[in-house]
Amino acid sequence: MSDPLHIVCPHCDAVNRVPSQRLATQPICGKCQQLLFVGQPLELDSARFNKHIVNSQIPVLVDFWAPWCGPCRSMAPAYAQAALRLEPAFRVAKLDTEQAQELATRYAIRSIPTLALFKDGREVARQAGAMDAAGIVAWAQAHA
Repeated sequence: MSDPLHIVCPHCDAVNRVPSQRLATQPICGKCQQLLFVGQPLELDSARFNKHIVNSQIPVLVDFWAPWCGPCRSMAPAYAQAALRLEPAFRVAKLDTEQAQELATRYAIRSIPTLALFKDGREVARQAGAMDAAGIVAWAQAHA
């Protein structure tokens, strides 16, 4: 049996220990009993961002975006499609830079959309600009 991975619940933010071989079997949260992977990007805010980045033992792909950004809005459906293909190997999340300006500043987000890949609490790769679903999946897998 493999060592369990820490997976943060997208609903209640509880940290769960899930054996890696069980990731693909629709694991549920031990606290709130909801699915740990829902096949869509997780909306993060400043309060939840660090909990998911620091406590998750799977890579976390974050789309830094803003509601006024045309390319961000046009990439949103592709990003949702990519979430379906990347979970459960990745946590796929979105962060509205208008609502979390301090995080956008901390991570020096200069253009949006920007994808950032986090592993073990630190950023390991970044890509600015809109992409299609296949491009998002290929980029995330190449940098994980």
